[in-house]
Amino acid sequence: MLKRKIQSYLEDYMKSDSNKMLIVAGARQVGKSYIIRHVGKQLFSNYVEINMAEDSYGPRIFANAKTLEDFYLALSTVAGNQLKDKHNTLVFIDEIQAYDHLLSMVKFLKQDDRFTYIASGSQLGITLKETPTVPVGSILIKHMYPLDFEEFLWANGVGEEAISIMESKINRRESLAEALHDRMMDLFKKYLLIGGLPDAVNSFISRKNIVEVREIQQEIHHLYLLDAARYEQESQRKLKIQRIFEMVPSNLENKKKRVVAAKIEEKKETRMSDYADEFEYLIHAGIALQVQAISKPSYPIIENSGKNLLKLYLNDVGIFTGILYQEQIQAIMTDIRSINLGSVYEAVVAQELVAHGFRLCYYDNKKLGEVDFLIDDTEHLSVTPIEVKSGKNYYVHSALSNILAIKDYNIQQAFVLNNDREIRIKNGITYLPVYSIMFFKKHTLKQLIL
Repeated sequence: MLKRKIQSYLEDYMKSDSNKMLIVAGARQVGKSYIIRHVGKQLFSNYVEINMAEDSYGPRIFANAKTLEDFYLALSTVAGNQLKDKHNTLVFIDEIQAYDHLLSMVKFLKQDDRFTYIASGSQLGITLKETPTVPVGSILIKHMYPLDFEEFLWANGVGEEAISIMESKINRRESLAEALHDRMMDLFKKYLLIGGLPDAVNSFISRKNIVEVREIQQEIHHLYLLDAARYEQESQRKLKIQRIFEMVPSNLENKKKRVVAAKIEEKKETRMSDYADEFEYLIHAGIALQVQAISKPSYPIIENSGKNLLKLYLNDVGIFTGILYQEQIQAIMTDIRSINLGSVYEAVVAQELVAHGFRLCYYDNKKLGEVDFLIDDTEHLSVTPIEVKSGKNYYVHSALSNILAIKDYNIQQAFVLNNDREIRIKNGITYLPVYSIMFFKKHTLKQLIL
């Protein structure tokens, strides 16, 4: 079984007497149901699981269960013998978004307090937006993503103690020994190939067959495309959502990497605002990550962000490299001068930052240039710029140098992530090995910024 960071959070919730229902939100196939099922069966002698998406396409037992009485009646028809009391019965409502009336009922289920409940949703953001009677104050939402790099290391036999030691050394700006660095870079490049979707990771660990891994990634990528058609009623909007999603890899291979509205339907007069709903769908579904442009790198970032210059990344770097390189693993594993991995490195950094709770933004200024990522530096009420470099010439970063030169921005520290082993600090910029991104977490960022 793959070890996931969310497990301890789920255990704490299930052992608590929370007056809110926890809903684990995230894209399909990131492991939500599996980890809830694993923890639930460990902690409760009576474990009940209902997949509302399957019910909505099958018997529709819960389709009209819009009162507590009707819900309990429906529940008893599928799990009557397992329904005891709150302390020994967990009811897991999987894909709760399939019936929006269940979201409206959460408040009353918690007030009735008959059983312990937990739920999951893969289209939750979309459904909540469209549900008129969301029970504010009765829902606790926890987002789940594909395995991050640290979880991938666990899956490949790297222990927590070893990772903790590496983190301490990097916080002290001590370079890792060459053999350890080489091992970390090897695993990092494999992570670029495999990504963090549990099925792909399990396949890689057990069989080491890139063809099988790619097949899994292709199936999930196709599933994400189908989801747009499944949950969206308007046919024209379905096509726009699918078109934008299919364009993500090619956009990232362009110099600016931005979404260009005119290219979505090949209509020159269109604007980004014309596709606001389609962007929202992809982002709320968890299958695309948005990086918003800001023109002023000041704290808090959210006050300066907008969607006119938007970048989208796929939610899993393995799917991305599968689209770009198929089974050609040497494109990633071997330094080939003709292949620029810049977009791949940016994609994995975006994936890591989102998984660690950061809002994704990038700096864009016609005069000063563009910086890959900016994150809030709450310690100094400033921002922290991050540049990502896949090549040898990682000291060239004019935009980063430009914004550091502006004292009014009060930028205390900046990072350039690259392939080199040596950690260096020069002109206020810290050069770190790219795998150090796994240590960029909100609660430890103060340690990184020295």
